[in-house]
Amino acid sequence: MARFVRLSTFFVWLGAAAVCGAGILLSAFYLYLAPQLPDAAQLRTTQLQTPMRIFSSDNKKLAEFGEKRRSPVGIEEIPTTLTSAFIAAEDNRFYEHGGIDVIGLARAAAQLIQAGRIKTGGSTITMQVAKNFFLTRERTFIRKFNEIFLAIQIESVLSKPEILELYLNKIYLGNRAYGVKAAAQVYYGKNLDELTLAQSAMIAGLPKAPSRYNPIINPERAKIRRDWILNRMLDLNMISIAEHKAARQETTTAGYHNPQPDLSAPYIAEMARQKAVELYGSDAYTTGLRVFVTANSELQAQAQKSVINGLEAYDARHGYRGPLDNIELDGSESDAEKKQILRSYLAKTRFTPALVEESTSDQLSIFSLDGKRGHISLEQATRAAPFININKVGEPPSNFEGLFRSGDIIEARLIDNMNKDHTQTEEGEVLLHTEEATPPQEDEHQASREAIRDYSLFSFELQQSPEAQAALISIRPKDGAILALSGGYNFQMSKYNRATQAKRQPGSNFKAFIYLAALEQGKTAASLINDAPLVFEDKNLETSWRPENSSGKFYGPTRLREAFYRSRNLVSIRLLKSLGINNTLERIKKFGFNEKDLPKDLSLALGSAGITPMQIAAGYAMIANGGHYIEPYLVSRIENAQGEILFEADPYVVCDQACENENAARTETLTITTAEAEISGRNPEAPTIKVAPRIADERAVFILHSMMKDVIRKGTGRRAASMKRSDLGGKTGTTNDQKDAWFSGFNTNIATSTWVGFDEPRTLGRSEYGSRAALPIWMEYMNVALKDTPLANLKQPNGIVSVKINTKTGKRSAVAEQTMFEFFREENIPEQEMTSMPLLIDNETEASERQPDERFERPEDIF
Repeated sequence: MARFVRLSTFFVWLGAAAVCGAGILLSAFYLYLAPQLPDAAQLRTTQLQTPMRIFSSDNKKLAEFGEKRRSPVGIEEIPTTLTSAFIAAEDNRFYEHGGIDVIGLARAAAQLIQAGRIKTGGSTITMQVAKNFFLTRERTFIRKFNEIFLAIQIESVLSKPEILELYLNKIYLGNRAYGVKAAAQVYYGKNLDELTLAQSAMIAGLPKAPSRYNPIINPERAKIRRDWILNRMLDLNMISIAEHKAARQETTTAGYHNPQPDLSAPYIAEMARQKAVELYGSDAYTTGLRVFVTANSELQAQAQKSVINGLEAYDARHGYRGPLDNIELDGSESDAEKKQILRSYLAKTRFTPALVEESTSDQLSIFSLDGKRGHISLEQATRAAPFININKVGEPPSNFEGLFRSGDIIEARLIDNMNKDHTQTEEGEVLLHTEEATPPQEDEHQASREAIRDYSLFSFELQQSPEAQAALISIRPKDGAILALSGGYNFQMSKYNRATQAKRQPGSNFKAFIYLAALEQGKTAASLINDAPLVFEDKNLETSWRPENSSGKFYGPTRLREAFYRSRNLVSIRLLKSLGINNTLERIKKFGFNEKDLPKDLSLALGSAGITPMQIAAGYAMIANGGHYIEPYLVSRIENAQGEILFEADPYVVCDQACENENAARTETLTITTAEAEISGRNPEAPTIKVAPRIADERAVFILHSMMKDVIRKGTGRRAASMKRSDLGGKTGTTNDQKDAWFSGFNTNIATSTWVGFDEPRTLGRSEYGSRAALPIWMEYMNVALKDTPLANLKQPNGIVSVKINTKTGKRSAVAEQTMFEFFREENIPEQEMTSMPLLIDNETEASERQPDERFERPEDIF
């Protein structure tokens, strides 16, 4: 008995010594490590790495940029079933311990002794928060002690809900998803409150090994992990037996859901991204910035649609160029191999790449990238009318013989299917959810399914992505806000933003600025300029330059108004010569153009300068607003993750007199003291408006407005008269050999420019003028942009008079015939014509119909 007492006493003291030794050891470790430990209190203000998001002016998400997909949520937004699933899987004593689970650590120590290495860490959720926020992932004793001490600190400064919230927002859950909200979207395309119990358990199984238990890559293994968690939840009385049974019977429904924006607008999203990075560097991708642009989602969607429709209509007029490629097939290729082949053609088409498996006289049997087998009939292949040359197209085929063969890679669009499981963007693009996903697994029935190959289920139509490109930019004239912008046919095929980067010749689209400069210098809409041949001799040219009108004809003396709306080239050249090139350049610079882009010769009159659609649109916005300088801008404001405004645009704003008076009052308010402000009741921090300066004579702009309306009423843009709006003005533009086609137009509330051409300049075709290639795009967009809006005309300024003139002489006339009313600046009213003056030849009479003795003036050379 005494021996037993002595042994018991020995072991008690031994245990006490061990505890004391462990305490001393832990204290030593703490004293050694504590000075190096971060302050756990900073977790209260920690900033989770969150992607940058781009939003439209009406709060629609346009894009997301950042390596990590994360959408932080408060603990109150996370369903109890989901938090319970994580606690059951990771730390079932979470609400009982103070940061350290002694039982878990003991289990980890036992495994270390048995295996000779660390197998499981015995980490609590609090310890994982410590590791994820402060420590590396190396598996060492020092890191484990740091983890323990930090967990104790965290428990002392944060509540359990706060710790759980940090954990559920921070953890990596595979497929670039960080945090539970991102995981719910990526795996199930759902919000957190839409998850089922089984789906919550599936997500809760991911932290242990996001790749091994990924329900997309390893569905069976993920299901085993899910069911284990459901069992744990039942054992812990977190769920009922009925809930447990129903959840275990639920099939695995996870799939890759690439988070889709409300509207895909990649060109403006990229512009906004560049602005944010310019301001905040690489932090823009990780700090949760919310970037708001001036573009309206409805107008932006229509801009993209109009560009696509216009280019596809142009392309259809010029014929089918043939398959993208041909691949030699030996018949042994699996569907997975065919998909891999087709995937390499995604960057070459906006449609679905498809492989021709068999071609008969009246049908193409095809296999598409999205795994569908179907057919294209002759009725769905009218697009196959062959391209012969840029000006000639063949007849639609009566059969497929000689046109297609097995192995051809073509572009197709699904038009009918029994299993409507494809998705299309607002631009009509098929979304293929392939990123980070695994192709469907083949099974033992795959071979038999391939042998059957039922092509009757899906019907496709033959398509072709245009080679030509286009740009559209729409601006609010009042302040330069970009309302919509499309930089090309398809961003995935070409990221080159033609709206802002492509310097192209505007052709007659530039004449508006030449005529405005002329009106400012005393020319009038009634001034006569001779439309007659010109010859330019230049030692630098192999041949003389003989500019012509697009018709190749000459029409004699022509009023500027008529010359403008009929786009007479010779009149524009003579007008520029009479004004003087240097003098005109000085004025045009004030309209917002860079002098370096402008040629210093008479070709300026024909729009030979290299100018971006953005610059042209800004110039037309200046004309639309009555002659005030504006600067186009896209980003209206940038907020941080807490909603605080970090950046706000400060644009020039066109002010009327009332606005200027108010602005002057605000400026005065800024100069008063705080005490004076309290007495007067005025706000010393009232913002001022940056008033847009006037850069063009308002009366000259008003007259130009009326001339540009005639372009639509009866000139080269008369197709737009079908819009039945009297407030629209604009100008077509076409360069030599139809390499560039333009239309720019406006009312006082919106100015829009469109351009069509090839990236490597070449002719669009002999009949592809601005009125045919570019104007339909402008009209389709503006019909939506102006829908249900009142007329917006420029107010007639003081100093403008309306005078009856003779349409042939441009002089004041009292007779009833051959007269019209014309606008003049009051100092430029023309003189009264003499009643005895003989009538001149009708300007509309073509030169070929005139007799030699009827000509007003002989053709002359300019030199």
